[in-house]
Amino acid sequence: MAEKEKNIWIGFDLGGTKMLSIAYDNEWKELGRRRRKTRGREGSDSGVERIASTIARMLDESNLDREQIAGIGIGCPGPIDLVKGRILTTPNLGWDDVEIGAFLKKKFDCPVVVVNDVDAGVFGEYEFGAAKDARCAVGIFPGTGVGGGCVYEGKILQGAGISCMEIGHTRISSSIRASGISMSGTVESEASRLTIAAEAAKAAFRGDAPYLAKKTGTDLSEIRSGAIADSIQNGDKAIKRLVEESAEVIGLAVVNIVHILAPDKIVLGGGLVEAMEDLIVGTVKKTAKANVMSVYKDRFDVVAAKLGDDAGVWGAAAWAKSQLTAK
Repeated sequence: MAEKEKNIWIGFDLGGTKMLSIAYDNEWKELGRRRRKTRGREGSDSGVERIASTIARMLDESNLDREQIAGIGIGCPGPIDLVKGRILTTPNLGWDDVEIGAFLKKKFDCPVVVVNDVDAGVFGEYEFGAAKDARCAVGIFPGTGVGGGCVYEGKILQGAGISCMEIGHTRISSSIRASGISMSGTVESEASRLTIAAEAAKAAFRGDAPYLAKKTGTDLSEIRSGAIADSIQNGDKAIKRLVEESAEVIGLAVVNIVHILAPDKIVLGGGLVEAMEDLIVGTVKKTAKANVMSVYKDRFDVVAAKLGDDAGVWGAAAWAKSQLTAK
């Protein structure tokens, strides 16, 4: 019996709040998708089983043959051991040293490429979205944390066996506010959605954000991107200023990146940016242009991501294909 053609590429994005799996053919036509929520800080054993079951259900629901899978690309938060396909640590999920690549390879009997989730998102935008044809594209995705990624001349910028571009964990101010590491004053500690939400809760409690206080309250878990945007649209000036301050911090981070890498495209993505695109992208661009050395001022643009949640999935699948077909 002739061997079946390996023509299905699967992308998977493991986020802090959701899992998304999409299957594509060789021309990137979508063949099937499945989305589900993560279960907060569930254990890694349970988490990887749910990843596998999400992929399996997507294949079954779309009547796709497992024997035709050419490869799986999975984007995961946090630093990645690129050689072993291992998640080293995911602060937002509480996972450490998870052999996700080997697990999925055994489960589906196909090659698996593990990549940082923001790297995957930036690669997706480079191949199919807002950074298409850029020589050097850098992505900054503020969310629960602040993720970063870079595609340089068609390749994801990576370290020797480990992912890099941890923009969120670079120091940007003298503030004593900390995030997931001991160093204070980082981009993440100053500009993440979690930081904005915490300060917004204080403003609501003090009476400085009356709409937010009435509509959403001060529960940090309820002050998500949509609630923040809604608050601003309904006149809470204190909340608008919080978002502007965070965007200014990201703008200064862009200045540092421009001075080091001179990217021609800076892509801002994630739910926070989607909810307040004009305010955040405009403030980041204005801050960056005002503070870079004059010779760099007109050599880069700051844009919003185009692909939404699909960016990381598409990018993970495309990166897997590029790596596996190059061998």
